[in-house]
Amino acid sequence: MHMNMVEKLPAFWRDRIQACAIHLVISLAIAALSALLVFGVWYPYPYREISGGRELFLLLVTVDVILGPLITLTVFDRAKLWRELRRDLMVVAAVQLAALGYGLWTVSVARPVHLVFEIDRFRIVHAIDVMPDLLDKTPPGVQALPLTGPTLLSVRDFKDTQEQMDMTLAALQGVPLGTRPDLWQPYVHAVPKILKVAKPVSALKQRFPDQIAPIDAVAQSAGRSAQSLLFLPMNGRKSFWTVFLDPVTAEVVGFLPLDSF
Repeated sequence: MHMNMVEKLPAFWRDRIQACAIHLVISLAIAALSALLVFGVWYPYPYREISGGRELFLLLVTVDVILGPLITLTVFDRAKLWRELRRDLMVVAAVQLAALGYGLWTVSVARPVHLVFEIDRFRIVHAIDVMPDLLDKTPPGVQALPLTGPTLLSVRDFKDTQEQMDMTLAALQGVPLGTRPDLWQPYVHAVPKILKVAKPVSALKQRFPDQIAPIDAVAQSAGRSAQSLLFLPMNGRKSFWTVFLDPVTAEVVGFLPLDSF
């Protein structure tokens, strides 16, 4: 509402609107800081697209940012004793912060924690996917549920035929290999195997001729030539993407929303 229009309102409504506006500015500032945490740390690209963090966060924060100032608009009244008004505003702030905290907790539980090479593909592993009873089997040097963003890991070789059978049966029952801490190992240990199973991007172009431009764009954004790169498919939460790799180090250099399985 324009400032001149606000000044023409009765003092009762003018005070409420001003209090609501101040509350809205504070709420937006807190939401912006929360967005930096969510999109800058927990859900960097492409995970915000693949893992659904953007939609969930925006829904929760939008409701929180709108409802808080609206409640202030309802309860603010200078006719109240200062003690009562302060109590009301503190209750509103507490409820809003609690809702924001719950929203951030919900987003954190669903956050991606690892990008794991799994036999012949990559799998995004989310915090909620990791079995709690296996956390104590996380290998030394690997952080099971990092709060600083997804890390690269790989699945180790099976110890014997019996373990292979057990793990394969568990995977068929809904526990993918990449979500098991007892199978994790540093990404670098699997580089030879990754380079062996990865395919040249030229084969991807032949298979998807209508995707040549997007493929070249991903390579260009990484400062690479598409013809020099390798690729592997990737399992996301609800979709399949393609991961582009350096042909020497197996470094992940780019992603494309393309099902290359």
